[in-house]
Amino acid sequence: MAEIRVHQGYKSDRPPLIPKPDKAPDPMIVTVQEGVPIVYPGCYGNAVRVVHPVNPNAPAKNLGLVMFYLAPHVVLQPGQHETEETYVIMEGRGTMTFANYKREVKKGDFVYLPPWCIHGIENTGTETLVVMIVTSPPNP
Repeated sequence: MAEIRVHQGYKSDRPPLIPKPDKAPDPMIVTVQEGVPIVYPGCYGNAVRVVHPVNPNAPAKNLGLVMFYLAPHVVLQPGQHETEETYVIMEGRGTMTFANYKREVKKGDFVYLPPWCIHGIENTGTETLVVMIVTSPPNP
């Protein structure tokens, strides 16, 4: 069983990287429909930049959140980039390809991809594979 730890908060001895504003900002609550649709080169899946610098409805500066939809048999070929990324499998199942192996992924899996990690994904199931991709900093 994992040890449960008490959250330590965000206290630090160093100054904040992002200055605290005089007035607390309000949140931006958006839906996928309010995002910016994109496609990845060579892939027949559809993606939506929900929280991202290019989305005026949720213009994050240091974070990207994309919903990625792959129909059965659709493949995003392996690639790599300098940003950290996490894939959260929201619906369906598929196979992820890495530099040295392949692994099945399914609903509920979180896949942390460190900078320059080679990764690709294929929908090997019978329903749409829905992946939430969180990137920091956001991809261009």
